[in-house]
Amino acid sequence: MSLRAVRIALLLLTLAACALEEAPDGGRGAAADATRDEAPQISRDVSPAPLAFVGTDTCAGCHPAETEAWRGSHHDLAMQEASAATILGDFSAGPFDHFGETTRFVQGDDGFRVVATGPGGEAERDVSYVFGIDPLQQLLVPLPGGRLQALNVSWDARAAESGGQRWYHLHPDEPTPPGDVLHWAGPAQNWNGSCAACHSTGLRKAYDLEQDRFETSWAELDVACEACHGQGSLHAERARAGETVSGAGSGLPVELRNDAEWILDPGAPIARRATPRTSDAELESCAPCHSRRSSLRDASEPGRPFLDGYRPALLEAGLYQPDGQIEDEVYVWGSFLQSRMHAAGVTCSDCHDPHSLALAEPADATCRTCHRPEVFATPGHHRHAAESAGSSCIACHMPARTYMGVDVRHDHSFRIPRPDLSVAIGTTNACSDCHADQPASWAAEAAAGWWGAPGEPHFGLALDAGRRGLPGADAALVALAGDARQPAIARATALTLLRAPSEPASAHALAAGLRDPDPLLRLGALLAASRVDPRSRMVLVKPLLGDPLRAVRIEAARVLGDIAPSALGADDGRRLARALAEYRAVQLANADRPSSHVNLALMALRRGDLAGARTSYEAALRVGPWFVPAYVNLADLDRHEGREKDAEARLRSGLAIAPESAELHHALGLTLVRAQRLDEALAALARAAELAPAEPRYAYVYAVGLHSAGRKPEALTVLAEARKLHPADPDLRDAETAFQQE
Repeated sequence: MSLRAVRIALLLLTLAACALEEAPDGGRGAAADATRDEAPQISRDVSPAPLAFVGTDTCAGCHPAETEAWRGSHHDLAMQEASAATILGDFSAGPFDHFGETTRFVQGDDGFRVVATGPGGEAERDVSYVFGIDPLQQLLVPLPGGRLQALNVSWDARAAESGGQRWYHLHPDEPTPPGDVLHWAGPAQNWNGSCAACHSTGLRKAYDLEQDRFETSWAELDVACEACHGQGSLHAERARAGETVSGAGSGLPVELRNDAEWILDPGAPIARRATPRTSDAELESCAPCHSRRSSLRDASEPGRPFLDGYRPALLEAGLYQPDGQIEDEVYVWGSFLQSRMHAAGVTCSDCHDPHSLALAEPADATCRTCHRPEVFATPGHHRHAAESAGSSCIACHMPARTYMGVDVRHDHSFRIPRPDLSVAIGTTNACSDCHADQPASWAAEAAAGWWGAPGEPHFGLALDAGRRGLPGADAALVALAGDARQPAIARATALTLLRAPSEPASAHALAAGLRDPDPLLRLGALLAASRVDPRSRMVLVKPLLGDPLRAVRIEAARVLGDIAPSALGADDGRRLARALAEYRAVQLANADRPSSHVNLALMALRRGDLAGARTSYEAALRVGPWFVPAYVNLADLDRHEGREKDAEARLRSGLAIAPESAELHHALGLTLVRAQRLDEALAALARAAELAPAEPRYAYVYAVGLHSAGRKPEALTVLAEARKLHPADPDLRDAETAFQQE
C-alpha cells in the first residue's frame, strides 16, 4: 500500500478529532455561487441554564495573575480574527504552486484574501481567522453552509535560521486536487468538525444534516478560562455576593487546584509525592484536547468525566507502535497513561504552568526538580559526554516525531530506551534516533553492557504478537490484561486483540475486564465481547448497560445490538432500549461524519432493519462521497438483497473516487466471482493484494481464486510471498499446506 493510501486510511478510520490532520469526516463542500463567501455568523450565548459562560474579562477581575500568565499563551492565541496584527504570513510573497494548484495571497485596504481553487473553481476568498501561532499558522476561509476551512498552504512560523518564515504545504510530496479528501476544501481541513472544539471555548458544532449546513457557535474565540474550569456564572455570582469560592463550593464545574507536594528525601534518587493523588480532574480536563478520541456530544461540557463525553483511542496499530510509542499524531494523554510518572501521581501542572503552558523550568531542568541531578545528570547514568545531545533527559526519554511538516511533538510516556525491542519487534528507539548509522542490535548490545539486560518482558511483546496473530499470542495477552502493574491502557488494548475470547483463559480475562473499576478495561473488554456467542455475550455485557460513563454504555449497547430487549427481562430491556437511543443520539451528534451514518446502518442491520440500513448508508455517501466503507457495505447490502448488478455499479463508482482502495478492489473481485467472470475477478483480487500487502486476507482470497481457476503454481507463489510477511497467519499456512499436498 502506498504511503498516501496508508495516511488516508488512517484519516478515514480515525477516532480522534481535535486537530487539522486528525478528523477527515467533516461536512462536504457545496458549490460556491459567489467568489467571496461570508464567514459563519457566530452566536455568543451557547450555554444552557442554570450555568452560563461569563467570559475572560469577568474572570480577570478576581484572577489578574492567572489571566496575565494566560495572555499570549498558545491557548490564548489558538484562534484569532484575521488582521495585520494577527497574521504572521507574508502576503507580499509570490504565488505558491503545489502540483499545479496555485494559491495567491492578496492584502488590500479591506483585509486579507487568498485566491485558490475550491468548490466552483478558482475564486478569491476572505481570510476570516488565523489558526495557531507556533510553529505554524493556518488561514481559515469561509465556504457555503457555514463552513470554515483551513488552507493546506500554511505559514512556517519558526525562525528563518531554523528553516521557517515561509509558506509551505502540509502534504508536500503528494497532489491534493479539488475533490481529494486532503484538499483544503475537503473534510480533513474542515474547522467545524475537526478543529474548532479544541481551539475555542464553549463550542457547539450544530450540523444540520437535512440542510447540509453548520450553525456553529462558541462562547469565546480562543481556549479561555472556562474551557478548562467550566461555565463560571455561579462562581462569579457567589464571588459578587462575598461567599467563599474555593474548594467544592466554588460554583465551578471543575476544581483544578494542584496542591501536590513533592519531597526529595535525603539519599533518594527521585522525589515522592507527600500524599497520594486522589483526583484525576486535571488530567481529565486536559484529555479532551490532548488525546486521540472521538466526541460523544455536540457541545463541550467541561467538568464531565472524560469517557462520558469522549471515546479515546487505545494503543491501536497505525496510531501507536506495539510498545506504545507514538506513531501517528496522538497527542499526550495516551502516552502519559503509560508512564511511571503517571503511576507515581504526577499530573500535567507538575511540569507545565496551567495558564502560560510554559515548563516549570527550561527543558531538562524541569526533570531535575524531581530527579536528583547528581544521580541522573551524570555520564555514569546517561553514558554520554556532559552537555552533549546524548546527555539530555528529553532526547533519551521523550523521543520526538514531527507532524504537519514542522511541529515537533515529544512522546510523554517517559520511557527507558529499549533497542532490544527494536530488534525483537521493529519499534523505534531513542538510541537509533541519534545513531542512525548503526543497527538496532548495536544499540541493544551497548545498552545491555551499560545498564544490564532488561528485567521483565515489555508489554509491547504481547501487543505485537496479538497484532500479528502469532502462536501463543492470546496467552500473552491474557497475562498482560491481568497484570495490575501494567498501564491500564496497555491492558485494555490486550483485551481488544484476543483472537479467541471464548476460550477458558481468555473468557476469564474478558469477564474480569468487564468488571474492572478502570473504564478503559471495561471498554477494551467490550470490544472483545463482540466476538463471543450471543448467549454468553448477553450475560456478560448487560450489567454495563447502566455504566455511569457514556462511552462504556453505548459500546455495551452496540455489542448487544442484535439482542431483542424482551430477551433481557423488563429492567435490562429498558436499559438496553435507553442505551440504544443514546448510541443513536451520539451518531447523530456527529452527523457531519460519514462514519456515524455507517455505524447507524450497521446497527440497523443487526436489528433486522434493512431499509433503515440503506437509508443510513446513502446518508453516509451524501455526507462523504469519498468514504470507502459506505460503498463496500452498501454494495454488500445490495448483494444480500439479490441486486448484484447494483453492487457492482456501486463498487465501480467508489473506485472512480478512490482508485487505490484495496478494500474496494477486493469487494469488486468477490462480486465478479459470484457473477462467474473469473478473469475480471482475479484481476481485481490481484490488485487488492498488491495495494495492501499488510492485509493477509487479500492475498489468501486471491490465492484461493487462482487455485480455483486451475492456476495452482501461481497460487502457491502468492501464498509463499504472503507468508514471508505473515508467517503466523493460520489461513495462509493452511492453504499453502493443502495446495502443496495436492
